Amino acid sequence: MTQKTTSPASAAQIALDWHQAGRGAALATVVQTWGSAPRRVGAQLVVSGDGRLEGSVSGGCVEGAVVMEAQEALADGKHRVLEYGVSDGDAFAVGLACGGTIRVLVEPVGGSLPVALLADLVAAQKARAQVAYEVNLTTGIGAVLRDAYLERMRLDRSGVEDDGETFVAVHNPPLRLVVVGAVHIAQALVPMAQLAGYDPAVIDPRAAFASPERFPGVTLLEDWPDEAVAALGLDARTALVLLTHDPKLDDPALASGLRQKCFYIGALGSKRTHAKRVERMLAAGFGEPDTARIHGPVGLDIGAAGPAEIAIAILAEMTAVLRGKVR
Repeated sequence: MTQKTTSPASAAQIALDWHQAGRGAALATVVQTWGSAPRRVGAQLVVSGDGRLEGSVSGGCVEGAVVMEAQEALADGKHRVLEYGVSDGDAFAVGLACGGTIRVLVEPVGGSLPVALLADLVAAQKARAQVAYEVNLTTGIGAVLRDAYLERMRLDRSGVEDDGETFVAVHNPPLRLVVVGAVHIAQALVPMAQLAGYDPAVIDPRAAFASPERFPGVTLLEDWPDEAVAALGLDARTALVLLTHDPKLDDPALASGLRQKCFYIGALGSKRTHAKRVERMLAAGFGEPDTARIHGPVGLDIGAAGPAEIAIAILAEMTAVLRGKVR
């Protein structure tokens, strides 16, 4: 049995859909912030020709002004770079201690933002490809780039380059967590990972463990782990965590993970258990650089006791590896 969940549409997808439906669409993107701006760089708002909104660039502080500029951009086809100061009072209303300043790029689809370029970006998102959208803030000319701005991609950090004119929007696929073993630790780890932005999937051929009652709203696969991992596909935005303590279940998934580019591989067990695991992987033909990718015992050493604390340690280590703090 497999239970699927549906990811929300991206701002680019919504803008493309609205344009193709004849409603018109403009994309507004936060390109720079100073102070305690309500939204981070890269946040997006989609505005239709009939005034419908999806997303946010300020949590409600300046959306009204952006909508007006977006309507004008749809009329003349030209991009705009807007700058707004968010007052302390408005910032407090959206939950901040103090205000800030934001710059917002507005691009009308079919005008300064070509439809084919937007469609290319949407296709890349659907294929879970890591791409950067580069746009010149003066000319409004943009491009979708692959294998570029690697440091920005790794850090998920959109922003304006040192030239002051080039804005780079990072479009990484959603982070994904693949857990082998529907155990108590997984029950704690999955909701924590969801809060951190991960799309989780749990693999366990034991139907009593991998049940919707224990993991509501989560993708569940009861296939054998290597088959399930192959069906899901592992990539550079995927973390693989093995929790069964059973080599019959963990090892097939681990071998699949070592052949792929997933950014994190963690396996539950003591140092002695991990040493035996490494021996099995070496005997299976993997090299020491491969086995060095396995984080075992899994999680940062925070003295964790109990499933919830172990889950915290795992998520912390995943985050540290993702952001380059731990190898």
